[in-house]
Parts: sequence; C-alpha cells; structure tokens
Amino acid sequence: MVYLYQQIFYRPIFNVLIFFYNNFAWHDLGIAIILTTLLIRFILYPLFHTGAKQQMLMQRIQPKVKKIQEMHKGDTQKQSQALMELYKEHGVNPFSSIILLIIQIPIMLAFYWVVRSGFGVAQFSNLYSFVSQPQTINGLFLGLVNLTKPNFILILLAALAQYFQARLAIYRAPAGNVPSTAEKMARQMAFIAPLMTIAIFYNLPSAIGLYWLVSSLFSVIQQYFINQHLQKKYGA
Repeated sequence: MVYLYQQIFYRPIFNVLIFFYNNFAWHDLGIAIILTTLLIRFILYPLFHTGAKQQMLMQRIQPKVKKIQEMHKGDTQKQSQALMELYKEHGVNPFSSIILLIIQIPIMLAFYWVVRSGFGVAQFSNLYSFVSQPQTINGLFLGLVNLTKPNFILILLAALAQYFQARLAIYRAPAGNVPSTAEKMARQMAFIAPLMTIAIFYNLPSAIGLYWLVSSLFSVIQQYFINQHLQKKYGA
C-alpha cells in the first residue's frame, strides 16, 4: 500500500516539483510549489469543477429533498427511491463532495512528505531519469519565507481564501424564501472550515500552507465562473 502511494502520488509530485525548480522557478522552492499546484489543479479541473457545481445544485434542491423526507417519513425505502429520482432529474451526485475530499487528501499528504522527508540523497533516488538532480534546494520563498517551518501569515491567507471560496459556493434562495437547512449549514461551514485550516496547518511546514493557499485561490476563480454559468442557466 505504501509502495503504491509512493508511486502514484509522492514520486510524480516530487519529480514535477524538482522539474519546475530546475527549469522555471529560478531555483525558488515556493515558486516551484505554486507551479506544481497550478498544474495539479488544471489536470484535475474537470473533477473539481463538477464537484463544486454539484455542491451548488445539491443546495438548490434542498427544499425538494426536505419535502420528500416529510412525505415519506415512515417509509425509508420510498424516501430513498424518491430522492434518487430527484437527484437523477436534476443531474445531482450526492457523493461528489466525498470524491473531492478523497482526491485532495493524498495530494496534500504527498506535499507534506516531500517537504518533511527533505531533499537528500535518499529522496533524489526517486527522480525519474529525465529529471536532473539539483545541486542544492533553496527552501526560502522569495528569499523571505522558510517553507520548511510554519508561517502563520501564509496559513491565515489560505484560510481567508478558503472563506471567500466557501461564501461563493453558497446557493442563496430567491428573495422572500426561507433559507434551507443546507444553506444555513453552508454559511456555518464558511466560518468553521477556515478555522479548521488554521488549526490543522498551524504547526505544519508553510510549504503545505502555500499549496493550500494557491489551491484555494484557484477555487475562488473557478467558483466565480461556476456561479456565472449557473446564474445564466437557472437565474439569480
């Protein structure tokens, strides 16, 4: 299992990072992390785009979900069948958020182990034949931030970016409608998730915070375009 994880996640990310470091990042580890993060997000864009869109649609149909749950309160089978028909009608996958989480966790762990393991002889043995080994690794981002140590400013910026993305991802009911339970929960999570980010990343190397910051900023831009698309399709 460890071997598979190393071959599927750790080794490709390590090689891409070193390739960018050697060729496009002016030997700055922070810039190499930014470029690697952007590449990952562009490759996985269809999955993240679909997942973010599904979350919005899931919130949009919550009033209908609640109505079905009330109609079939005593019959679990009919309730499940009616919900599945509703999801199919609106093209909603209720498991999309879980898929997004499953995708993000191993990638973030791979970044963590790349930084945690360091850049010694043992680590460079993981390089592919076409990726050259650098003489040294400059762990300072823009000559200011030591990416091997925690940095609260980077974590705070990552949390703020996550907050704005979460706010954009909230489906707001039309004026006069009572906010659904899903909308209320989404509003609460917009505050809770950034606080969790600060708590989780507080003692981790700031390289992980930089990855999360860039990824969250990418999500903000992506969410904006998703909102524009949904607004044209379904109205304000």
